[in-house]
Amino acid sequence: MTRSPATLLLARHGQTVWHAENRYAGVSDIALTDEGRRQARQLGDWAPRNGVDAVWTSTVSRAIETARPACEALGLVPRREHELRECDFGEVEGRTLAEFAAEQPERAREYRADPVAHPFPGAEDPRAAAARGTAALRRIADGHPGQRVLVVAHNTLLRLVLCELLSIPLGSYRRVFPQLRNAAVSEVRIGEAGGALLSLNVPCAPEAPGVSR
Repeated sequence: MTRSPATLLLARHGQTVWHAENRYAGVSDIALTDEGRRQARQLGDWAPRNGVDAVWTSTVSRAIETARPACEALGLVPRREHELRECDFGEVEGRTLAEFAAEQPERAREYRADPVAHPFPGAEDPRAAAARGTAALRRIADGHPGQRVLVVAHNTLLRLVLCELLSIPLGSYRRVFPQLRNAAVSEVRIGEAGGALLSLNVPCAPEAPGVSR
């Protein structure tokens, strides 16, 4: 008997204190800014309007804090999955790509050309990160057939996972998915036949009257 596919609502955590300078925050436990907390509240307002049945987060505090308002609004207890943590960026953790390029221009050039074939020195293998993140999402989907599940995680991990689910070469993740916006939602349906992307980077905040994009 075929089970109904789950719909996963993938959200990147809110803005952090390293966001303004675009510093790589992987394993570092970086706090949300006031703007990040505002984005989390917007996600919390959005969740009850959009039929969320369950909430999962990574085990990193910026993801947990981003999911908190949604859980409170829904009356749900969040479930945590360590395999949804952000990638470890090795020597570039806490630094910018420009800083790395100033010291190691050839390594930076190779990274920009193919970040999977040429990850940062000491970084987690992006292929391993994609595999663990994808396996985690499949487990979550298997546990929530026919339901809508909010999953709060991280920018690079989610982009790698989207490529894996959609059969896009992993080395293209920075080009195909330049950025997942903070606390915006990307909707993915995962069933026995694989994954389908239904929407990408949809903002949670309602637009002001008279504003168009």
